[in-house]
Amino acid sequence: MNKVSLRLAFAGTPELAATILDCLIQSQQHDIAFVITRPDKPVGRGRKLGQSPVKLLTEKHGLPIRQPLRPSAIDSENMLAQTDVLVVAAFGMILPTELLSRPRLGCINVHTSLLPRWRGAAPIQRAIQAGDDKTGVTIMQIEAGLDMGGILLQKECAISAVDTAGSLHDKLASLGGPCLLTALERLAKNALTPKKQDARLATYAAKISKQEATVDWYLSALELERTIRAFNPASVAHSTIQGVAMRIWEADIVIMETKFTTPGTVIDCSVDGIVIATTQAALRIKRLQLPGKKVITAREFLNGYPGLLQPGKP
Repeated sequence: MNKVSLRLAFAGTPELAATILDCLIQSQQHDIAFVITRPDKPVGRGRKLGQSPVKLLTEKHGLPIRQPLRPSAIDSENMLAQTDVLVVAAFGMILPTELLSRPRLGCINVHTSLLPRWRGAAPIQRAIQAGDDKTGVTIMQIEAGLDMGGILLQKECAISAVDTAGSLHDKLASLGGPCLLTALERLAKNALTPKKQDARLATYAAKISKQEATVDWYLSALELERTIRAFNPASVAHSTIQGVAMRIWEADIVIMETKFTTPGTVIDCSVDGIVIATTQAALRIKRLQLPGKKVITAREFLNGYPGLLQPGKP
């Protein structure tokens, strides 16, 4: 059976969206009428205007691009009415309700969770933080309400015990493009029936705050290890240990009795890492970063700053 080509608009901003857009472009199956992305914004110490990954990819392929300053300007010229589908992937703006019915077949979203679990801004991080053993990609219809639309297609992805938000992001980005192409092909042939989400199973993936990245040693080692992976590579977990401020990039769990030791106390410093007491078991820091320095192993830190941390002290 011949494949059906659709006229698409695409809205997205970060690397995740660029990976999915690139899959659409490389497939050469659909006509991408134009791309919508967030405005350029100041980045780095020089505060020079930086372009989003989606914008860079769009310009590379010579596609028309729009950068609305606000939601009301997303489709001020009513161009969506000339498309079949608007595909949204991590765009960063909420679409006004009046836009949703303009494309012939509506608007669909590529969401990085198995909805209704983890609706919201940080589904990848929250899945790792909660200890989920799987997540996935959901292609859903966009409706009024936060990630509440009908499910068109889902693909599962395992979460390993060492996955960080960065590694899981890359897995889901690679999965998202092919999943989208399958959904578009079936949508074009009227072979997809939206499945209503069960609101009773919904969980909320709140946006990550900088405050959350401060390590609370009164949590268990298991909770902290998951949080460190969930906040890598963005909003990296950090703490001040015996006056030494550090970002914690990697850690593992040490099973030991610590209930008579104040959480946050340094238990041991060795080539294997820096062991810190928690309320349940202990956390061994394996990779860290001092302010203004590069990421190093705990062994490199202890060799470079001998005696700086003393076991037995909080």
